[in-house]
Amino acid sequence: MKEYGDFAEVYDELMDNVPYEKWGDTLENLIKKYGVSKPDRETEGLLESERNLVVDLGCGTGTLAELMYKKGYDMVGVDASEAMLNVAMKKKGRSGAEILYLQQDMRELELYSTVGTVYSVCDSLNYILEEEELGAVFALVNNYLFPGGIFIFDFNTDYKYRQVIGECTIAENREDCSFIWENFYDVEEEINECSLTVFVRAEGENFRRFTESHLQRGYRVEQITALVVEAGMTLLEVMDADTGGAVTDRSQRVYVVARERGKEAAGLQK
Repeated sequence: MKEYGDFAEVYDELMDNVPYEKWGDTLENLIKKYGVSKPDRETEGLLESERNLVVDLGCGTGTLAELMYKKGYDMVGVDASEAMLNVAMKKKGRSGAEILYLQQDMRELELYSTVGTVYSVCDSLNYILEEEELGAVFALVNNYLFPGGIFIFDFNTDYKYRQVIGECTIAENREDCSFIWENFYDVEEEINECSLTVFVRAEGENFRRFTESHLQRGYRVEQITALVVEAGMTLLEVMDADTGGAVTDRSQRVYVVARERGKEAAGLQK
């Protein structure tokens, strides 16, 4: 079934426990530590404008893009789901944020210029099920990065799917929206299938029911870091996303920071 179709309308309600503020602070700190983008919309030239652009790859309903915009960054949001982007556009209309949203599959990423920073969080990259395709995504990101620009992303590890959420069922009953989330992990293919059933209050005591199926692949750190290097980027940092410390064999979500290499700096200071 199509991912993030009907689910888009209740996504924010069901994901209200996601630590977007913490993620935004982490991204901001990593950009300040390694990046070339600055939270300054008063730029004086085309190259500076490109350097300061930040792309949210797999932006979903735009919650994090809105937070990063408030921090001062020029934002572009990219997502394959029209339904999720419709929600993001409604938020943009309410907030007045000048965020450009593009409906694109990240495997066919096409930007109008280079950008200083690309980030992809909330396990968006786990939806890429083939290593070859994930490597192609990394190569596209590297292609569009400004000289010295950085790529920040997270991913769920194979350990998380295999030992933590695989073969488990999660259910939550709320006043206006309830769900059943069933996981099935294929050890040989390293792919987790999430069968999601959602009940949304329609009118009075009546509820509308819909289902979606999501496939995600668990990756190992060594797989990811090898793909980053093969794509032409320099690996800067790998850390446990939950602790901020070193990655262990029990890390469930991992952050990776990589830098573009190979382009000339066009006379700009990094």
